[in-house]
Amino acid sequence: MRSPSYAAGFRVFVVFLLLAGLPQALRLAAQSAPEDETMPPPGPPPQAVFQNRIPADQLAFLSGYAGATPTELMKDKRFKALMKLITPRTTYHYGRDMSLSDTIETMFDGTPFPVQIREGRYVTVGSHGGTYLSGRGMLWFDMQEGIGLGGVYFHPVNGEPTPTLAVFSRQLKQTELGSSQLPVPFQQDLEHWSAMANLPTITVRYLVPETGRKYVLVHDEDYGGQAPGQPPPPPDICQEMNADAADADMNGAYFMKESGNAANATAWRLMPDQMAWIGVRDRTCGAGLACRITITRRRTRALLSH
Repeated sequence: MRSPSYAAGFRVFVVFLLLAGLPQALRLAAQSAPEDETMPPPGPPPQAVFQNRIPADQLAFLSGYAGATPTELMKDKRFKALMKLITPRTTYHYGRDMSLSDTIETMFDGTPFPVQIREGRYVTVGSHGGTYLSGRGMLWFDMQEGIGLGGVYFHPVNGEPTPTLAVFSRQLKQTELGSSQLPVPFQQDLEHWSAMANLPTITVRYLVPETGRKYVLVHDEDYGGQAPGQPPPPPDICQEMNADAADADMNGAYFMKESGNAANATAWRLMPDQMAWIGVRDRTCGAGLACRITITRRRTRALLSH
């Protein structure tokens, strides 16, 4: 039987070999970055698949709550039943361990927004949040398609990347999704709620599907895109935002790897391998944002595949 000192020495040797190969690997990735940028853009990714659609007659009552507060809606047993249908059964860490259902209800105790119904079918129930960890919550339904999603945003104090936005739905079974794969009306209403609730444009994002575990919800938007009727943003601002989004995804992926995708993980810290990787990346890329974005996204893919 090998001694503990032998095992420890072997681990140090393996880490040394990994770190020794980092500079060359990053230089090769940096050299290929311009080629990646000249490649034709891929086609749109497939849309998320929702299971167990909710019958329209179970959603129709929501129309009568336009302009009401979330507190008023929460008193309706039919709404509580809807929440159970779309909220994964899991323990979530919101300052302390609690169910995800209790998390969203706690967030609705903050400053409420009136219930919004758009185009007669898209229902948004949200809050600005209270003083506890800057928590803000949102629930969204498409009364026509019978689907629902939710979102919880707050500033963790347990050492994990902060702030975070977790999008959840018990109707989703997929664990690998990008933001653009969610329904476009939800993306629009999420953006509107985020602006009203003063959420940052870029934050670590998670997906909590039916499994009840947390996965990275990848930023696959191009922040250099031009909004209809608006002038395009300056190229340097676009690159900085895309680089920040790449970092957010990598941080979330590393946290998920270290915590085993637990929805109530309570501890996170950068290990020597990740700190060494970031240092080599920064020295290799310098001020080159295109290099940083390309290499960081490759690192994220590697962490997610792990």
